[in-house]
Amino acid sequence: MNFSRKENYTYYNPVRRAILNYQMIEPGEKVAVGLSGGKDSTTLFTILDTIRRQKRLGYSFELVPISLDMGFEADNEPLKNYIRDLGYELDVVPTAIAKVVFDIREEKNPCSLCAKLRRGILYNRARELGCQKVALGHHLDDAIETYFMNFLYHGKLTSFEPVTFLSKTELSLIRPLLYVQEKEVIRFVNKKSLPVVFNPCSVDKKTKREEVKQLVTHLTQTYPDIRHRFIQGMEQGTPTDFWQVLKTGK
Repeated sequence: MNFSRKENYTYYNPVRRAILNYQMIEPGEKVAVGLSGGKDSTTLFTILDTIRRQKRLGYSFELVPISLDMGFEADNEPLKNYIRDLGYELDVVPTAIAKVVFDIREEKNPCSLCAKLRRGILYNRARELGCQKVALGHHLDDAIETYFMNFLYHGKLTSFEPVTFLSKTELSLIRPLLYVQEKEVIRFVNKKSLPVVFNPCSVDKKTKREEVKQLVTHLTQTYPDIRHRFIQGMEQGTPTDFWQVLKTGK
């Protein structure tokens, strides 16, 4: 796949930097990549594949593409063909998640349960295939949105971690797109003509996260450097920057 100097600056170098900064991938490791068919995970796999082929980390590692069949009527053939063209076989895991969430449980707010079920199945499959890491397509905008969601709904000033060790499965969850903006992911997908599978979920784009996404978009118009400042704050901040409660008043 051909790429320009600008693509190096915008995509490959930031992903490489995130991996090295947080030691996301070690030499010889087997990394599962969760592929939903959406723009983020397909972009992640494409970039990681290029980095692996060109040994941009200075060492070798393996990629294992895994996708979950959620039980919706989605056409995954374009994704399967694309992954096959890159030299891999997409491992598709059948699930009954859609039936459990919408038909059996009839969840009014289904996203939390759906995410929990997806994570459990993905992690178990990755472990079965001998992987040490699971890579997800969360980008910089996702990190900022998670921060605001935690603040607005839970009163916590936190986002997800670049690397999270999962003690139950002895896997580590990694997010190599941490330094890449969502708008750049969209440009990458369009420029490379990557396949994007339509999401048939009935609550897609109707969640609290979508509301927070619009909030961040609005803030960006007033504070264009918000994403850069977010990274700066998350990487340079320490627990001593927060209020330290010495004694709880009652």
